[in-house]
Amino acid sequence: MLFLTFRLGRDRYALDAGQIEEILPLLAVKQLPGAPAGVAGAIAYRGRPVPLIDLSLLALGRPAEPLLSTRIVLLRYPVAAGEHRLLGLMAEKAVEAVERDPADFVASGVEAGSPPYLGPVAPDDDGLIQWIRGEALLPPAIRDILFARLVGLP
Repeated sequence: MLFLTFRLGRDRYALDAGQIEEILPLLAVKQLPGAPAGVAGAIAYRGRPVPLIDLSLLALGRPAEPLLSTRIVLLRYPVAAGEHRLLGLMAEKAVEAVERDPADFVASGVEAGSPPYLGPVAPDDDGLIQWIRGEALLPPAIRDILFARLVGLP
């Protein structure tokens, strides 16, 4: 299985590449006043607004650094059975893809109290890579707020 790797601070994380629509350079971000923590705002993609989550802000409490390797990853985020919307993820050092067997990833042993998007870990020569569950990044209430706000739904 192919994964896109990125960093949060010094640690490495991975997203299932099968969930990714496209990887973009940093774009102009429209702030959304009153948006929940971790929400950087929205970007325009092919003429449509896409909510943008800053993974560094969500996980570490600080905004992503505007590095050449900081990317916007467009994730196909499930919103209903068989339906998805695009969710932008701002990720630092998102420049490498790795092939890993999903069975390589095992429980970290500290799952209790962890955010639901933090999945199992896999060792390699550089330490551990943690799988980010893209579909678990947003609690349902936040998902509904973001996507309703952007598409004008009640």
